[in-house]
Amino acid sequence: MTDAGQIRPVLVEPDPNANTCDLLRERMRQTPDAPLFAVPEGAGWRDISTREFHAQVIALAKGLVAAGVEPGDRIGIMSRVRYEWTLIDFAVWYAGAILVPVYETSAPSQIQWILSDAGATRVIVETAEMLSRLDEVQADLPGIGDVWRIDSNHLDELVAGGIDVPDEEIERRSRLANADDVATLIYTSGSTGRPKGVVLTNANFVELSRNAAIDLREVVSLGASTLLFITTAHVFARFIAVLALTAGVKVGHQPDTKRLVESMTSFSPTFLLAVPRVFEKVFNVSEQKAEAGGKGKIFRKAAEVAVAHSKATDAGKVPLALALQFRVFDALVYRKLKAALGGRVQYAVSGSAPLSTFLGHFYRSLGIRILEGYGLTETTAPATVNRPDKFTIGTVGPVLPGCGVAIAEDGEVLLAGINIFREYWNNPEATAEAFDGEWFKTGDVGELDADGYLRITGRKKEIMVTAGGKNVAPTALEDPIRSNLIVGQVVAVGDQRPFIGALVTLDTEMLPTWLANQGLDKDMRVEDAVTDAAVVAEVTRAVQAGNALVSRAEGVRKFVILPVDFTEAGGHLTPKMSIKRHTITKDFGDEIERLYADQSYGVSVP
Repeated sequence: MTDAGQIRPVLVEPDPNANTCDLLRERMRQTPDAPLFAVPEGAGWRDISTREFHAQVIALAKGLVAAGVEPGDRIGIMSRVRYEWTLIDFAVWYAGAILVPVYETSAPSQIQWILSDAGATRVIVETAEMLSRLDEVQADLPGIGDVWRIDSNHLDELVAGGIDVPDEEIERRSRLANADDVATLIYTSGSTGRPKGVVLTNANFVELSRNAAIDLREVVSLGASTLLFITTAHVFARFIAVLALTAGVKVGHQPDTKRLVESMTSFSPTFLLAVPRVFEKVFNVSEQKAEAGGKGKIFRKAAEVAVAHSKATDAGKVPLALALQFRVFDALVYRKLKAALGGRVQYAVSGSAPLSTFLGHFYRSLGIRILEGYGLTETTAPATVNRPDKFTIGTVGPVLPGCGVAIAEDGEVLLAGINIFREYWNNPEATAEAFDGEWFKTGDVGELDADGYLRITGRKKEIMVTAGGKNVAPTALEDPIRSNLIVGQVVAVGDQRPFIGALVTLDTEMLPTWLANQGLDKDMRVEDAVTDAAVVAEVTRAVQAGNALVSRAEGVRKFVILPVDFTEAGGHLTPKMSIKRHTITKDFGDEIERLYADQSYGVSVP
């Protein structure tokens, strides 16, 4: 390894006998009557105390036991993010069983693979529509017995059926697992092949959450609150849900992103968990609202001042003129934006993809520090994260306590520590291939600065080599282009080609608003928009903005706007909205060939 890796010392001594149930037991001991969750009620929210949540967990665990669930059983769950998700999670743990999440957007074939590979014996689904997808493949899942629906009061029926199960049985089962035992199986998103079952242990959750709760105490502490809207089937939100319980953070849920601003206003969280696309959307929607109200220039100037102010703050001196401008825009723009997010947000934890430095500086000047972090399913989510007291925009921060990072000779990021998964389920070959000793090979390429802050520069398998021999990491180019409000997705191409090209799709959600603000037909069909002069010019500006951040050899010379969208249903996006590069380049191979062979096809970038 080029950079010798060291594992940061833990802040909490590991407990070989601890399991996830101990986290709730400890929260009950510390703050039994404090609000731990809030659920929608009328126009507001009703708090649920630790004591009430604990009682509901025990009651549902009894129902599972009465229904025949045995310790070690795998139970599938397919549901949007909601209070019952975490309730089920802990009830399954208290019953001694193991939860296997399935993305709520998964196709029947994906559902069949995950549940069969995991050996699931029962399934919990949220809705009739999800049940219908399960029904399509249930004949291929002979091991599945009970299927329960959340929206059909099946959880209440389970609770009623478990009333005679003694407390002692739940207490016994909740203490069966030790630190090394399986806590959950989470399947990878399958961006490079069939999903693999990641075995995360009780220690992964317990030790990481206990250490993170101390290390990030400014963010997650008693009195803090967060509104979860990212699916808990993904390890990112699942870990934050467990961390919140560990630290006593109040959690609300909103699965409908169209109601997110409304819920933010009523719930008033102190920190958020989001992916960069959410921050881009908030910025773009705000800009277009300002544009529609004739204040587009003011908004853009405010954004320019915000970024300049943040950069000057980093440099240690804010010029007087800039400080005065900042004060004016704070009253005109920044406070209103922060109010739209509930008014109390101080921090946001961002992961899954790089956040543009522009947005990092912009939100920082709103008083919201976006703490970028890095991790994978195999690392129980976070391995590194920026700290509130010291964060470097453009990096994913230093390691958490008990975690370690190293850079291999070829630039690959290697991770080790308390957060690393045990193995891939029933896949010893893939497990062996994933490790170099104790170090997990992430497949990402990155670099460490002098302070130990990690910067991710690309995916090892995605590095393209042009015909001229130039190595190009596509994400460094794609992410800035994708931040444009009318751009949906960008896929750079050019491996063994004379120059870098790109496939671009339009953001059909933002396009009508943008068209209206340009005085164009807001109902313009996507098929027509891809050749519209104003649309092409805007996408060209987005590509030029991305090109400005890389060398000439790495920039996009030519692109084509596709009249389709990349979707999960179409097989081109993972459930966490990452592009499936190999699938896209295969399915759109003809367009790629034409981009290089036909001079009249596509748009050349000046």
